[in-house]
Amino acid sequence: MKTLSKPAFHPAEIAALVGRVREPAHIVAGEGYGVAVGELPPGQQVVGTLPPLYPEWLGDRTFCETHGTRFPYVAGEMAGGIATVEMVAAMARGGMLGFFGAGGLGLPRVHAAVTELKKSLAGLPNWGVNLIHSPNEPVTEGKVADLLIRSGVPCVCASAFTDLTPAVVRCAAAGLTEDAQGRIIRRTRMFAKISRPETAERFLSPAPPELLRGLVERGLLTAKEAELAARVPVAEDITVEADSGGHTDNRPLVALLPVILSLRDKLVARFGYQRPVRVGAAGGIGTPTAVAAAFATGAAYVVTGSVNQVAVESGLSPEAKALLASADLADVTMAPAADMFEQGVKVQVLRRGTMFASRATQLYEAYRDHASLEELPERVRARIERDILRMPVEQAWAETERFWRERDPAELARAQADPKHRMALVFRSYLGRSSRWAVDGDPVRRTDFQIWCGPAIGSFNRWTAGSFLAEQANRTVVQIALNLLEGAAVLTRAHQLRVYGLPVPQEAFAFAPRRLV
Repeated sequence: MKTLSKPAFHPAEIAALVGRVREPAHIVAGEGYGVAVGELPPGQQVVGTLPPLYPEWLGDRTFCETHGTRFPYVAGEMAGGIATVEMVAAMARGGMLGFFGAGGLGLPRVHAAVTELKKSLAGLPNWGVNLIHSPNEPVTEGKVADLLIRSGVPCVCASAFTDLTPAVVRCAAAGLTEDAQGRIIRRTRMFAKISRPETAERFLSPAPPELLRGLVERGLLTAKEAELAARVPVAEDITVEADSGGHTDNRPLVALLPVILSLRDKLVARFGYQRPVRVGAAGGIGTPTAVAAAFATGAAYVVTGSVNQVAVESGLSPEAKALLASADLADVTMAPAADMFEQGVKVQVLRRGTMFASRATQLYEAYRDHASLEELPERVRARIERDILRMPVEQAWAETERFWRERDPAELARAQADPKHRMALVFRSYLGRSSRWAVDGDPVRRTDFQIWCGPAIGSFNRWTAGSFLAEQANRTVVQIALNLLEGAAVLTRAHQLRVYGLPVPQEAFAFAPRRLV
């Protein structure tokens, strides 16, 4: 037991006491004010007590109750299978929630992942799969939604949506039932990742009648399911995505999260929902300080993404992980997105060690400024063939044609009628394969790796430098998560004590990674 007062102030000792978050912290008065943890010494007057603070308690308790988790923590759905089956399973067994990264994968690959997860996590409710918006491939989006519904995937995370589609509404509404007390029971728990208030409002509101009516007419929902869907929000967990990897509007969390929280409260009051609707935080979550700040701002749960790509269970290649491990805060940039190339949408990617962003930008500028591959100026075409495609455009089109013949032949028919679309498909093939090269670790294409990440990776690298978490072999997804949560609890306790007037040293706000598994 230690008692510290102002005259005998030892920063390292008081920092150690603050870090014992699972024990009550007593504010004591003797010669001066101090803090005591454990049995109180004689002659000390307790003027205040802070109860224990567990990492499990940082968020909204209903999150853990609803999703069957121990911690209010989610490993996000990094596309292309980077968020692997192994990662999702590790998170579920660790008392957290993880989403498989189905975005950009073919239906057979998603089906295999769902089958494996259902088998390995039988009976566990705390796992899910991503449903990414595919404006250029609505048929594929619908097929993925159908697979998730038929397979009984417990949680679905909708991402990159700017508006509601039949596929995402069907995922949310399929299987809705009502118990004897009139409470609506969800078979599929829907998450929605958003970065704009107008998109959040769509997911926080009941599904539009016209979409529900259309699904009923097509036999994809029952009349009862549509009736119940009109009484609940499309999603009861809304993840506010700030400055993140991949699709992002680069907005700061402290500006965006309060706006969405206020909007949530207004819509809950307007529609009279009976169950809690939670708002979580994502983007920039790479240190205990960021986690603590998210919870202090009102987040019900936190979602990590960029930092999980360096985890042992990540689907990224060792070569790509090494590039991420050397990244700093400013080593990220924006580049054209493969799935929304024609619309000019961008994603945030790693800049250091790769030429992907500049090369993808060259392709988009060529697409924007010209009507077809045939109209490309000779110097532009030569540069694209030499530096980016590394083959003649005719060969690139032949390979692209083979891909779409298997995936969606309708795209080929559209390309034959529209030369500009044909050009877009060829250029998108580079963007799509570049992320696969990073997963496979293709040594020939190392400078073309597309690695989605935000500035959180830089803060994570600085925080873990010199610790055991700096070693790749120690970076399991659960070890990373527990350190972020434990550190957030310690920082929250330090802040509480400082608010009550204790001379808390800066050392108490510097949680160092430790082995927690």
